[in-house]
Amino acid sequence: MVLAMSAFIATDATIKAVSERLPAAQMIVVRNVVTIMLIALLAWRSGAFGRLRDALRGRVLVRAGCEGAGLFLYLAALFHLPLANVTAINLSSPLFIAVLAVLFLRERVNAVRWLIIVAGFVGVLLVVQPRADDFNAYAWMSLLATLIYSVRDLVTRGIPPGTPAVLVTLTTAGVVWLIAAAVLAVEGWVPMSGRDLALLAVAGVFMSTGYHAIIVATREAELSVVAPFRYVGLLWALLLGYLFWGDVPNLPAWIGIVLLIGAGLLMIRQQRVRRP
Repeated sequence: MVLAMSAFIATDATIKAVSERLPAAQMIVVRNVVTIMLIALLAWRSGAFGRLRDALRGRVLVRAGCEGAGLFLYLAALFHLPLANVTAINLSSPLFIAVLAVLFLRERVNAVRWLIIVAGFVGVLLVVQPRADDFNAYAWMSLLATLIYSVRDLVTRGIPPGTPAVLVTLTTAGVVWLIAAAVLAVEGWVPMSGRDLALLAVAGVFMSTGYHAIIVATREAELSVVAPFRYVGLLWALLLGYLFWGDVPNLPAWIGIVLLIGAGLLMIRQQRVRRP
């Protein structure tokens, strides 16, 4: 999960740097060409193509669809909000996952953990900072993307253990590419510079790493344990946002970030206490 989040933040920073010149669909199409090539190479070398049918099953395709829907919402927010704010909102995913796991996986959550979840959601509101006189649609789009990503992670847990993770990764990258290609066919192609192409290729390397790592993490560990490690990405987002865009969260956002991190750490501690 630490590797996945580091790779995803590197991808976001690279994409954000190119977003002023290119539309989202075109960036995804170009980036995912590199991503698909790298994942396909890994699948071939591991002999996973022998189980290619497993990658076309319902849960794998539903997971890929969630990834595509969430990605477009997330990128729309990323292009208009500071990297740290979008990342902080996205990192409320463990809170959504905990609630969804209770509803659909029947995981047990005690009173203390419910208090932690509530504190985390207060932190989310402090980062989103909803105001009646200044509605920020992009912040809410980021929150909706986070909910979709949480559903994606729950669906991942339901994929049969025998399905190679690399094929799940490949299917996800392929479906996202098809969705983006369909949007690009309507929007039209924008001329690209060699620098843009190079940055998107680098983003493709980061994304393929993040895709595979997060699938392995969510399939091989209990969700309530592994999900809080997403907060590592926030440290990278704060640093890169400041270095490249001069973004510094305001005081309410800082308080919200602290609450989110604290909620994640307390969830980890709660899980350790529950274990013999």
